Amino acid sequence: MERPTSTRRLDRLPKAHLHLHFTGSMRHSTLVELADENGVRLPQALVDEWPPRLRGTDERGWFRFQRLYDIARSALRRPEDVYRLLRETAEDERDAGSGWLEIQVDPSGYASRFGGLTPTLELVLEAARAAEHATGVPVGLMVAANRTKHPLEAKVLARLARQYAGRGVVSFGLNNDERKGRAREFEGAFRIARRAGLLLAPHGGELQGPRSIRECLDELGADRVGHGVRAVEDPYLVERIATQGVTLEICPTSNIGLGVFERLEHMPLRRLFDAGVPIALGTDDPLLFGPRLVEQYAIAREVFGFTDAELAELARMSVRGSAAPEAVRKELLAGIDAWLAAPPGGQDRSSQRP
Repeated sequence: MERPTSTRRLDRLPKAHLHLHFTGSMRHSTLVELADENGVRLPQALVDEWPPRLRGTDERGWFRFQRLYDIARSALRRPEDVYRLLRETAEDERDAGSGWLEIQVDPSGYASRFGGLTPTLELVLEAARAAEHATGVPVGLMVAANRTKHPLEAKVLARLARQYAGRGVVSFGLNNDERKGRAREFEGAFRIARRAGLLLAPHGGELQGPRSIRECLDELGADRVGHGVRAVEDPYLVERIATQGVTLEICPTSNIGLGVFERLEHMPLRRLFDAGVPIALGTDDPLLFGPRLVEQYAIAREVFGFTDAELAELARMSVRGSAAPEAVRKELLAGIDAWLAAPPGGQDRSSQRP
């Protein structure tokens, strides 16, 4: 495919980032430093061989991916580590042109070292407010349940999220291996979150196909679907997603890293966009996959031939699909229009294809 010739800087395109996991947002250099400070021994895959070679489409590969993630999470031992992670993540978002960040966290993964579920969530919220103050990037929190655990645990998290709705928690999610827990089993938790006014964004259509996405829509009432790329296997489902305006959080380098698709060119990004599906590009876990947000837009431009007008529409879709306050949305949408109206010129700091 012929690449667009425009050189508008992608790091200056205002956008929202809607698919980023808490530990997975950490800088690699920070992981190495924190592991040394906190006495955590990192495997070579997280040190000299970083980013690690991953594949999640078989159980052994997913287990390795999850193990590396858990080791990285274990490096976060002190409250100041949480503050540092969120401040640096917000700095990276600012540098990428992101004007709204929704970062997802399962408090139960950190509760044992930070005094329980509620103190952990409050710590993350306080660190998010400090990061926003330091960088100017608004941060909303998604509380995300783990589908490999019992649905009752998800209900506990939904009630916790409900308590902090309007106080920093903006959405409720469901993550981890789709093969280990069907979306329909978590309807009760999502009903609690829906009644609290939280935006609903479960993972689906990554490791499993259209049925997983349909359950997110039919059983959970999803406003967004994390990944959702395998909707392309069912044209009727694609049409439904487009008609209902459900945003798919598509993470190109993650999908390649985990083997959902063998090559970037095989991803259905262009097909879904042309079908009218709302798309929010995301990074998933740059700590394990490497590239961050600007690189995802560079992939759309360089691999799939997106013009600047189409890239601007991708950015608008990310803003429209977000839980950002109305004032933030208006400011970002106006900034996108201004970016497109400005003459091309300059070179992105991060425009090289991953």
